[in-house]
Amino acid sequence: MFKLLKYSISIIAIFVVLVIVLLRVPSVQDGILDFAISGLINTNSPLVSEDALSAIVCGSRSPLPNPDRAETCILIKAGEKVFIVDAGDGSASNLRTFGIPYEFEAILITHLHSDHFSDLQDLHLGSWVAGRKEKLKVYGPEGIEEITKGFERAYALDAKYRYDHHGDQVLVKEANGYETIILTPNQKPFYDDGFLRITAFLVEHEPVEPSLGFRFDYKGRSIVLSGDTIYSENLISFAQDADVLFMEALSMDIIGRLQKAQEEIGNAGNAKIMFDIQDYHASPMDGAKIAKQANVKHLVYYHLAPAPVIGLMETVFTRGVSEIFSDFTMSNDGTHVVLPLNSEEILISNLK
Repeated sequence: MFKLLKYSISIIAIFVVLVIVLLRVPSVQDGILDFAISGLINTNSPLVSEDALSAIVCGSRSPLPNPDRAETCILIKAGEKVFIVDAGDGSASNLRTFGIPYEFEAILITHLHSDHFSDLQDLHLGSWVAGRKEKLKVYGPEGIEEITKGFERAYALDAKYRYDHHGDQVLVKEANGYETIILTPNQKPFYDDGFLRITAFLVEHEPVEPSLGFRFDYKGRSIVLSGDTIYSENLISFAQDADVLFMEALSMDIIGRLQKAQEEIGNAGNAKIMFDIQDYHASPMDGAKIAKQANVKHLVYYHLAPAPVIGLMETVFTRGVSEIFSDFTMSNDGTHVVLPLNSEEILISNLK
């Protein structure tokens, strides 16, 4: 037995020495590096290939920091058409990490808080480099044109330098910039191609006015995004009988604890923010009530304030929810919801 153990240790030692020696050989280093780089170039898109309505959470948190999550962003795919709803900090990077091509019909912005549009220019540049032939369409509430014009002014020199360097072979000069469409909510769908209908509706997020939610209807399946809101009768109306409701949520319990902790260390400014944000966001219980009254099939919480970092925190966040509405999911970056056509199935997975 001792001889066998000694022999095994010798074999392992020889193997380790051999690996160390080989790793010093330039050709071996080059081969390993080439293999690693090929793995970094992700050409396998996670977007569903079959005809379906689907959503990917490309950002699940509110402005409250969390190192593992991006700010608010939802990708919607209806058949072959892809839309991005909101583009908070880190969401553009998530799309690259997930291997999602920068090929969008348009960007939809719910309201003009920076955590919903701060990565807009990254999506503009990425889709321009990816071969976009026209200006990037951006739909949003009144005031959205100030945001897109501001980005165009701020990045004018950047665009010039990139075009001067790469030229027509990479960039279509006329495609630089935005085509901005101001939405009139609570009307007929603003987008209707005969199969997909997208409707904008008002929600309540004072003093941010107007603030929008969106409903996507595609071949008998439907997804509703609440945007930022308190309990809203209008949201209930527009979410009626939807397959999935993506609902923002703020834990009054946890935020209240954060407020108290800030007060105890004398940080009056942060304590005031923790107090203020409680009056214009919905609680998880509000979301459950809305889902029940709207008769939706499944509820997905996003724009989490704060996004849980441990299991206990998630338990406190959702305390009491299942007593009102049991079919719910706490989203994470990469949560993937697929609604197959001619079916009532709701398939939920995670890309991470």
